[in-house]
Amino acid sequence: MCDNKMKIEFLSKSENEGFARVAVAAFISQLDPTIDEITDVKTAISEAVTNSIIHGYGNESGIVTIEATLEENKVTITVLDNGIGIDDVEQAMQPLYTSRPDLERSGMGFTVMESFMDKLKVESKKNVGTKIVMEKIFKSIS
Repeated sequence: MCDNKMKIEFLSKSENEGFARVAVAAFISQLDPTIDEITDVKTAISEAVTNSIIHGYGNESGIVTIEATLEENKVTITVLDNGIGIDDVEQAMQPLYTSRPDLERSGMGFTVMESFMDKLKVESKKNVGTKIVMEKIFKSIS
């Protein structure tokens, strides 16, 4: 199977998180994933997009970009924002850490992404933005 790619951009509004979940789920459906695999990806997308909206942009408006590439039985998903960035990625990836305790956030976003995807990489620069790259390998039914 040759590579297949998609890219979507949308405003950093919380109501667009559901759109992002559905768009990515529809795109990966061509790999014939199980319901559980689709749910895993949708959950990870929700967390990544919510992080971009709440932590990346806060009360400001910005663009969230999702790029996804299908390759054989694997999807690679990149979620990008041009928000405030993360001061300390290693600290931010610790369970229960949140930069917004005022919003009663659980601090489990990166932990959830890590547990539902096969690979997770986070890159961020202060006042430049954040890039989250996730991979999921789908079990082939042969």
